Amino acid sequence: MRLYVNIDHVATIREARKTDEPDPVRAAADALAGGADGITVHLREDRRHIQDADVRALARRPGLTLNLELAASPEIVRIAAQLRPHQATLVPERRQEITTEGGLAIKARDRRLAGAIGRLQDAGIRVSLFIDPDPRTIDRAAAFGVAAIELHTGRYAHTWRKNGRALAQIRKAARHAREAGLAVHAGHGLTYLNVRPVAAIPEIEELNIGHSIVANAVFWGLEGAVRRMRELVDGAVSRQPSAVSRLADG
Repeated sequence: MRLYVNIDHVATIREARKTDEPDPVRAAADALAGGADGITVHLREDRRHIQDADVRALARRPGLTLNLELAASPEIVRIAAQLRPHQATLVPERRQEITTEGGLAIKARDRRLAGAIGRLQDAGIRVSLFIDPDPRTIDRAAAFGVAAIELHTGRYAHTWRKNGRALAQIRKAARHAREAGLAVHAGHGLTYLNVRPVAAIPEIEELNIGHSIVANAVFWGLEGAVRRMRELVDGAVSRQPSAVSRLADG
């Protein structure tokens, strides 16, 4: 299970004072030292946290695997195509939202989305689509020829204490996506308290987690906060049933 750490909110703190600290590039180094497999940043059109210079510095850093989140905006897609991160995850974006509120509303003939995917793929970038855990949406994503999808776990994050319906929906969606030939990622609202059931889903191979890690870095330091999340994720994965037992169960 790959753990990507989203460091947007490190930049949020910096932008609150329009100063030069804390430095997202240093945060990325600490996250990798704590056991992260990669770094995720969202270059929003309004530049509310991560800035162009941050993405350029991260993309140039040796040994850093970068997942760039972006809207299907021609300007941002052009920047991504120039910088060539390992992965680009296309997400919905609204000016009024505090954070991403749901997955992409994918239409069968979405020329803007298709154009963004094509330009990113032509640049040699692995493309993922951030979507709700819905089988029909997964099928539409697969039809665009992307390598991966990231399942939006926001509903689960809001309801996991009440019932298991959202988790069951994620499990079903993850199986459906894998059967469709897609790599399966997940993220949004995952915390130290709720991450393990999602990390235990065998079809999911990558988690993107940011706010909870950055928030707890205030108490534990960023490297320590990542290390604790890494231990929770690895522990959940180690308790997954083996491939043989899953086949035996039918």
